[in-house]
Amino acid sequence: MSWWKRAPLVLVAPRPVFFALRDESVEDAEDRQEPLAALIALAGISVVLISPTFRRMLNDPQVSLVLVPVLAFISGALYAVAVSWLGGGLLFGAGRRLGSLGTYRRARHVVELASAPLALSLLVFWPVRIAVYGRDLFRTGGDDFGRGDAIFGGIYLGFVAWSALLLLIGVRAVHGWGWGRTAAAVALAAAFPALIVAATTI
Repeated sequence: MSWWKRAPLVLVAPRPVFFALRDESVEDAEDRQEPLAALIALAGISVVLISPTFRRMLNDPQVSLVLVPVLAFISGALYAVAVSWLGGGLLFGAGRRLGSLGTYRRARHVVELASAPLALSLLVFWPVRIAVYGRDLFRTGGDDFGRGDAIFGGIYLGFVAWSALLLLIGVRAVHGWGWGRTAAAVALAAAFPALIVAATTI
């Protein structure tokens, strides 16, 4: 099956999709490269849109609304590359410490597949949120604050949690590990980014 058809199935039947990553032949790796890159690029755009930078972008009257999607695309693509390569590297390193024999490329592909819910949010969550709040979503002091914003924020956290769950399922599927070892690998991979975030928010 083509990975353009297989990759979206991770949203409804994740285990067999992740299990297919065990095929590390050159042909299969090349077949999945573009679909997985597209997934994490969409996820990257979704994530940057929720960042404080974009939430106040239109505070500057010289910034046109047209620039928002353009900058979101560029920033999202750069963010996706960073998460894919660095996140994959951290997951690969954590897996190695716990006895994994998998490749760096496979670890990167696990991260990219796990981003599918965030990619989905760009298609089903953001159009609704933008339709409700319009320009106010990208400037402070508009109607996008308060209870409604909290509800939308909670929904978005659901997509984030879904991606985290898929990451756990993916690591477990490709390695054939138990849940304890799987959780340890993901926690070890996430420790370094978590420390950086904590240090920057203090």
